[in-house]
Amino acid sequence: MVNIRDLDPSASPLDYYGAELRRLREEAGLKQLQLGRIVFCTASLIGQVETARKVPTRDFSERVDAALGTGGVFSRLVGLVLRSQLPTWFQAYAEMEARATYISTFQPQLVYGLLQTPEYARAVLGVRNEKNLDARVAARMDRQRILGRENPPLMWVVLTEAVLHQEIGGREVMWNQLAHLLTLREREWVKVQILPFGAGSHAGLMGEFNLLRFDDDPDIVYTEDFIQGHMTANPQALREGSLRYDHLQAAALSLEDSAGLIARVMEERYGHHPEPEGRALA
Repeated sequence: MVNIRDLDPSASPLDYYGAELRRLREEAGLKQLQLGRIVFCTASLIGQVETARKVPTRDFSERVDAALGTGGVFSRLVGLVLRSQLPTWFQAYAEMEARATYISTFQPQLVYGLLQTPEYARAVLGVRNEKNLDARVAARMDRQRILGRENPPLMWVVLTEAVLHQEIGGREVMWNQLAHLLTLREREWVKVQILPFGAGSHAGLMGEFNLLRFDDDPDIVYTEDFIQGHMTANPQALREGSLRYDHLQAAALSLEDSAGLIARVMEERYGHHPEPEGRALA
């Protein structure tokens, strides 16, 4: 087992979290087993977090704060820990995303990360590498907290119809993911449009991109390739991105018709269709 005293608390947010957990636990006069019983987990899990071998969840952090009377120390730290689990090249974008007042995104292949269910995210993130998958999924879900804050960003999402048909994680995962998109209609600050197959050639053929707008910072355009992401505040890039997005919104179905298409694909492609009574099965 890793010796906690050999860990450098300044090495990463996860190391710092682990060092603080052990320090405050020992100050409280609790052994790992005792703290585990209080927060409803095993002593082994406490040890793994303290040695930076396990990424803590937000729920775990809140329970530890309550048990040790820390005043919310770990609930504040866990956000940094989870963000550190994002790819290094993506972390700067995640910080900007969390500060944006308006997010508009075009996604031709996948549901945007802020709108993904945990199961859909797990299927996407685990395609080539399942290492630290739980932590990476938790980090993606933690990004979605911005949608639940008091003043969430206004978000406009354009997905191609192909996103609805591309089966990620299986039929049940897709049914739940599309159902989740429909529930977002209850949030007035989240709008989802579908660009149908019938649109033909469109302004997004070059690939996905995001536009982030801010109250006090320059707007940015974000794009990705298969290696990393790219952000720019170049005025010409912003002008081109905004124009392309306007064209995509115009070519997409209305909000109502988009919801209708999502519901139809959800039921026809992923819904349960029992065999008629009396029909023999092969």
